[in-house]
Amino acid sequence: MATDLKKYKFNHSMIRVKDPARSVKFYEHLGMTMIKKVEQPEAKFDLYFMGYDGPQAASGGNHFSDREGLIELTHNYGTENDDNYKVANGNKEPYKGFGHTCISVDNIQAACQRIEDAGYKFQKKLTDGRMRSIAFVLDPDDYWVEVIARNPVDKTEGVKETDPSTYRMNHTMIRVKDPEKSMEFYRDVLGMDLKRTSENKDAGFTLYFLGYGPPASSSSPNGVNPTADREGLLELTWNYGTEKDANFKYHNGNDQPQGFGHVAIAVDDLDAACSRFESMNVNWKKRLTDGRMRHVAFVLDPDNYWVEVIQNEKLKSRWNM
Repeated sequence: MATDLKKYKFNHSMIRVKDPARSVKFYEHLGMTMIKKVEQPEAKFDLYFMGYDGPQAASGGNHFSDREGLIELTHNYGTENDDNYKVANGNKEPYKGFGHTCISVDNIQAACQRIEDAGYKFQKKLTDGRMRSIAFVLDPDDYWVEVIARNPVDKTEGVKETDPSTYRMNHTMIRVKDPEKSMEFYRDVLGMDLKRTSENKDAGFTLYFLGYGPPASSSSPNGVNPTADREGLLELTWNYGTEKDANFKYHNGNDQPQGFGHVAIAVDDLDAACSRFESMNVNWKKRLTDGRMRHVAFVLDPDNYWVEVIQNEKLKSRWNM
């Protein structure tokens, strides 16, 4: 059976956490619920899949493998009791690579106030700097979570209410060395489409937003980007000149010190998808036939970030019928 790239989904992004109780509480405060928990006591780790699941959620009620925009929290037993344990959040030299996850909200001023009232710290508040339409909150491990608006910021200035059940896990950002190589990989190999480009020439960087599904809207209200209502996008950040430096390398989060782990796509036919990847000479971290876990594979992108490949169980069951 052939594989249909149009049926792929950007399922989740994985980060390692020190204390799962604190992390789960934080992401629940952002409106997420625990979609699935996988316990692996023999291997001494647990996985918590967090996402939006209410009636207004983009993937509400779906099987966890038939969703986009999940966050996988990986907890290795004992880290919560280790005073010296600390993850690399991807935003500090010399370990920059992963940048942030991002939620889009209804009324951004009220949403940020609600987060602040709960005692969580900000890397950047709405009122900091020149960009008054975005904020960055810090999770318990100091990972950055961007907050963007789905409604025009000038229209929500005096609004005091916010509904977390309407939020979206909009995107995950990683820094890339060579945008042409990265775009070729995510577009031609993984089947994503470019939804939006944001050039910031004066600041020396460009942002590329990729994903599955329909094109982005052509309209962009004040303070609202045209992909703000989407779930499960990938933002590639290119800082000009890195592609010309033979020695330049980003930290993939899996080399020490660890933090970010991988992004993951769910495919219609796991065997067929991996056969296609093999025919395209991808770099493998783990083939389906490697090790004991025969239901997942990992390919490497041009910057050695890991991309997990899993079966969309909904599509598999339909095919088996």
